[in-house]
Amino acid sequence: MTLLPLPVPAGPADDAPPYEPWEGQAAALAAAGAAGRRAAAWVRSLPAPPLRVPVGAWLAGELPAAIETAMGSLDPEECDCMAPDGRAVEGTGGVDAATMSTLAAVPVVLAEAGWLAPDQQARLLAVASAVTGAVRLIAQDPGTAILHGLLARLCAVLDHAARPDGPAWCSVPPNLD
Repeated sequence: MTLLPLPVPAGPADDAPPYEPWEGQAAALAAAGAAGRRAAAWVRSLPAPPLRVPVGAWLAGELPAAIETAMGSLDPEECDCMAPDGRAVEGTGGVDAATMSTLAAVPVVLAEAGWLAPDQQARLLAVASAVTGAVRLIAQDPGTAILHGLLARLCAVLDHAARPDGPAWCSVPPNLD
């Protein structure tokens, strides 16, 4: 049995219609970038370790930079698509592999961040998960993410997780007796 590949479609590669942004896309992406900047600022505000350790420097530098970069780089044009030869191409959502790798390291690195309170550690996990989710959402289904508010919901989760520390944000009011 002989298998022959299907011919490549005729015409230049730029035969595809020009990209047209979804309604509200600019506002949604601007809000995502702002949420990323707020989350990065919160991560930078976390307490430093009592002794200098590599994880402390990573939490103060690389991680917040990755959060800002990912949320500020979201690009619906970089979504899943089909290559001219018919192969499925996984989209990046506009975020490079190194940034995604930094975000993926959060669960492993937190084991070494014993100076952080459990609440802070859980919120760091939520921040990394929300950012990673936003990137995958834009890469896999940008229209739904933008038009149906899914990106906005992830930004709300990101804002909640990256809220400032302190008694004003406690879920249990202090006893003032």
